[in-house]
Amino acid sequence: MRNKLVRICASFSLLLFFAVTFQSYDFKQADAATQSRAECVAEIGSRRFLHGKNKETRLPMASTTKVLTAIIILDDCDLTETVIIPKEAEGTEGSSVYLRAGDEYTVEELLYGLMLQSGNDCAVTLAIHHSGSIEAFAQAMNRKAISLGAEHSRFENPHGLPNPQHYTTAQDLALVSAYAMENESFRKIVSCKYYEPRHWKNKNKMLNEYEGAIGVKTGFTTVAGRCLVTAAERNGMTLVCVVLDSPQMYERTAELLDGAFERYEMYQLCSPDVSIGGFAVKYAFSYPLTTDEYASLKIESELVSPLPQAEGEIAGQLRIFLQNNLLFSQNLYMIKK
Repeated sequence: MRNKLVRICASFSLLLFFAVTFQSYDFKQADAATQSRAECVAEIGSRRFLHGKNKETRLPMASTTKVLTAIIILDDCDLTETVIIPKEAEGTEGSSVYLRAGDEYTVEELLYGLMLQSGNDCAVTLAIHHSGSIEAFAQAMNRKAISLGAEHSRFENPHGLPNPQHYTTAQDLALVSAYAMENESFRKIVSCKYYEPRHWKNKNKMLNEYEGAIGVKTGFTTVAGRCLVTAAERNGMTLVCVVLDSPQMYERTAELLDGAFERYEMYQLCSPDVSIGGFAVKYAFSYPLTTDEYASLKIESELVSPLPQAEGEIAGQLRIFLQNNLLFSQNLYMIKK
């Protein structure tokens, strides 16, 4: 069977096949007052990094650790489960919601305490509820991180209190946070400004001070410095920004997000609702691009010969390239004539 290469000269929006190491842009240099030790910005759906500085440097991350803790609990536990506070959680060092051993809370309540009030006692309680011990939960955290592509991190506890063997990178934390923000329950929790049932106020000032902010988590220890993960939505694009050891974390995050929203926008490159050269694809694909990048996209299809006649049979393959990097590959299918 002979293949015929066909170039399709049109713009369509497709599904994703993309490496997170693809080129990013350092579009905003920090003023001296807002310098971060490490930082990055990524688009959540594609996992494309739009900016990075020292994003692969291993650093402590304080309470931003709790992003991973929360998503593991949401993936594995029911929100309505009743949890009896263990004695190990009472009096946990650092930020706390002042849980008492023997009291009863739901998993959902503890997650609000974890993410809004940064309760280290909530973190210990949830870890023990999930795995039976802090040590076992740390193993679950490391397994989960690796499964999400966060391969340069190590977790020793569920709350982020200092430990020489507890660290992440801005890139890894962005990958974990992007995955978490795809969970509806997680989004609801981290975007909540005030949890009425327990009178807990969210410590994340970005929710009130940045247009489009929808979460996610602050962090601070003397060792880690000021750390912040922020997700924000504008014009159909959702970004996650990570700054580690950033003295002016709110100001720097705003600078980075503003720069990304200004430079990039989401383009739909293919859709099942739009035929491509007389053929169909099964999945939609959108991708963050600059105006110049969008103009330089290359879309190719390789068709089988002879073409099948039945609707729904594979007719070939569609590929989308940006600067000779493959963004996406998907089968083409026959449609009714």
